[in-house]
Amino acid sequence: MDLSKYQNNGFFDEMFLEDGNCRQHYNSIQEFLQNVSKKRLKQLQFSANKAQVSMGMTFNVYHDNQGLEKILHLDVIPRVISNSEWQHIEAGLKQRTHALNLFIQDIYNEQKILKDKIIPEDLVLGSKDYLKPCIGLTPPKGIWCHITGTDLIRDNKGEYYILEDNLRCPSGVSYMLESREIIKRAYPDLFNHLGVRPVSNYPTKLLNMLQYLSDKPKPVVGVLTPGIYNSAYYEHSYLALQMGVELVIGQDLLVQDKKVYMQTTKGLEQIDVLYRRIDDTYLDPMAFNPDSVLGVPGLFDAYRAGNIALANAPGTGVADDKAVYAFMPDIIKYYLDEAPILNNVPTYLCRKEEDRKYVLEHIDQLVVKETNAAGGYGMLIGPKSSKEDHQKFKKLIEKNPNNYIAQPTLSLSTVPTFTENGCIEGRHVDLRPYILFGEEIEVIPGALTRVALKKGSLVVNSSQGGGSKDTWVLYN
Repeated sequence: MDLSKYQNNGFFDEMFLEDGNCRQHYNSIQEFLQNVSKKRLKQLQFSANKAQVSMGMTFNVYHDNQGLEKILHLDVIPRVISNSEWQHIEAGLKQRTHALNLFIQDIYNEQKILKDKIIPEDLVLGSKDYLKPCIGLTPPKGIWCHITGTDLIRDNKGEYYILEDNLRCPSGVSYMLESREIIKRAYPDLFNHLGVRPVSNYPTKLLNMLQYLSDKPKPVVGVLTPGIYNSAYYEHSYLALQMGVELVIGQDLLVQDKKVYMQTTKGLEQIDVLYRRIDDTYLDPMAFNPDSVLGVPGLFDAYRAGNIALANAPGTGVADDKAVYAFMPDIIKYYLDEAPILNNVPTYLCRKEEDRKYVLEHIDQLVVKETNAAGGYGMLIGPKSSKEDHQKFKKLIEKNPNNYIAQPTLSLSTVPTFTENGCIEGRHVDLRPYILFGEEIEVIPGALTRVALKKGSLVVNSSQGGGSKDTWVLYN
């Protein structure tokens, strides 16, 4: 393949420097791409697509009328991260996870950070994700955020920024694991030569973390799924299978004497730990949403009684709020007395009059987000949107300013990507590493790289047409 016409287009490129020279940790990738034919790359891409289908690596797109099941397109050119870069990311994510856990514990108990006016009280207590039934709770081992998927981006200077925290039911890790198996088979020699850190032991690490939450010597663990029509059902079933634990829906469980039991062919079996993939308010119709048919009546009582551990703990969603995100530097400083290792994207809070005025006057230059939305929904990318959209969002902000934040339109870094027309071109990417919090905080040395497949697009979400890449973190 000819890489001489590859263009950075003014963005920070993960593989190429501004002068066109290759970054050192990508040298082997460059050499491979220069020596591989377009026909061979097409074959590898076709094989990757077929492998995804045969593995069942599909997800549901609820708003797409063309059909439910889609594969998350896996680009055959891996993203490579050097060891020194990863050490910086790892340190920053450990620091952030530690601070987030202390924050959640505090706001459901002593509320020191609110009393000290570090964060506006109404921002936290008025959040729809602040769950009053959790007030006074301390979860098993004092851990709230057991599994976190944190989204990072790089700007024009190559600096990493935290884009958002995902502490409720972060998804995508199964695609990271299965993508690795597919790409490793495509380039076995290249993979071994570069010295790529493994991610295949994630299910074992996840199971060990879940078992750590119980005081029993051999706790029974289950994965609680909403069912086969959920967009991430493939992941739920995959992780349950890899861990060797039961995959259950709410109807498989019942509560007796504040203990949770699983119905099996041999009768009832007590379950000690649930990795829940159901949103907080659907977990228990008696404690939260009374209309929920997905949860288990009495589950929260069993949880409060200490008879079952839930990961992630109910109530963590308040830390996902994009308005709370804006205060993360203050949260880290307050609890750890440290400066953030990884910075936030500069954020304007529309609840503040000065910020709101700036956002309304510069909406064509900013990214506007709903504080509680996810998946690329409830978002306006100012420079890419019409004047009609600008006016629509201005009205929404003025009507409910507390519900919106805005950020500068950052130029996401690009990575060489094999396009539909058989060329290698730069496409914008983000990075979602996964953090497990059990006996210690551990960052898995790999990540889900999400890629915007449309030329020039900054939206990488799978629900909005994005794809993925295997992410190779190097030992050296």
